[in-house]
Amino acid sequence: MQISVIVPLYNEAESLPKLFEWIERVMNKHKFTYEVIFVDDGSNDGSWEVIERLKSRSDSVCGIRFRKNYGKSPALFCGFKRAKGDVVITLDADLQDSPDEIPELYKMITSDGYDLVSGWKKKRYDNAITKNIPSKIYNIFARKVTGIKLHDMNCGLKAYRNDVVKNIEVYGEMHRYIPYLAKNAGFSKIGEKVVEHRKREFGKSKFGLERFVNGYLDLFSLWFLNKFGKKPMHFFGLGGTLMFLVGFVAIFIVGAVKLHHLHYGTPAPLVTSSPWFYIALTMMILGTQMFLVGFLGELITRNSNERNFYNIKEEF
Repeated sequence: MQISVIVPLYNEAESLPKLFEWIERVMNKHKFTYEVIFVDDGSNDGSWEVIERLKSRSDSVCGIRFRKNYGKSPALFCGFKRAKGDVVITLDADLQDSPDEIPELYKMITSDGYDLVSGWKKKRYDNAITKNIPSKIYNIFARKVTGIKLHDMNCGLKAYRNDVVKNIEVYGEMHRYIPYLAKNAGFSKIGEKVVEHRKREFGKSKFGLERFVNGYLDLFSLWFLNKFGKKPMHFFGLGGTLMFLVGFVAIFIVGAVKLHHLHYGTPAPLVTSSPWFYIALTMMILGTQMFLVGFLGELITRNSNERNFYNIKEEF
C-alpha cells in the first residue's frame, strides 16, 4: 500500500463526508493505493455514524473509536500503530488542510528522500491576536530549542516515511513536537512545504489559548528527556555539586572572618549574624538534595524496561 491517511477528529460530523470525497478524488486521480484511518476521539455529535456510512461504501475507510476524549496525541499514536502505507499523511478533519497537497508530499518522501515533511501555512485565515501572533512566537522559541528550522512545527498536515511513525511515541500533548520526536529517534532529514490554509467551514476550533502554555511546558519536557532522560545524574548531580561548592565557599568565608577576629583579638561577630552562613546552609542542603535526586533518578533509569531501547535502522 502506498499511502495511509490518518484523520484525528472530535465532533466533525459535518465535514467528514466532504473530506473523504476530496481524499478519494485525489487518490483515484493519481492511482494511489491507500487507506483512510479516521480516529474518533470520543465525539458525541454522530461522527462515528458518519464514519460507519463511509465504510459501508468504501473498503479504503478504517475507523478507530475512543470511549472518551483523550486528545490529539493518543489519536495519532493509535493511527500510526494501525497505518500500513509506505507513506503516512496526517491532516485535520476540519477541511482547513487540503488533500490536494498529498501527491506532492508523497513525492517529497519517496523521491526526494525526506523522512518527514511538515506543512507550512504561510498565509493563514485564523484570528491574528488569538492564533497567528502567539503561534509565530511559539514557533520561534521551538526553532531555537529544537534546532529544527520549521516555520510551523504544529501544522496538522504532515507526511512521514512509515518507519518514522513506527519508531516514535506520541503521548500527552506531544503532537506539537512530532518533528522533534523524529529527530531524537534518528530521523534527521526533515523538510517543509508551503501548503494552503483554508477557512473553517463547519464547527469551531477545539483548542483554546491554554495550548500555548502547555506547548512550552511540553517542549521543555522533551528537551530534558532527550538530553538527560537516560543520564539524570549528569543534570542533577552537576547542579547539586555546584550548589554544594558554593555552600562550601560561603562557609569558608564565615570561618575565615571568625579566625581573623580571633587572631587579632577583636570581638568576633556571631556566625549566625553573617548572611554567608545562611547562604552556605541553603546551598549545601539544596546541593545534597539535588545530588540525591540525580542518584535516585539514575537507579530508576537503570531498572527501567526501556533503559537500553534504541532505534536500530539495520542489522546483519
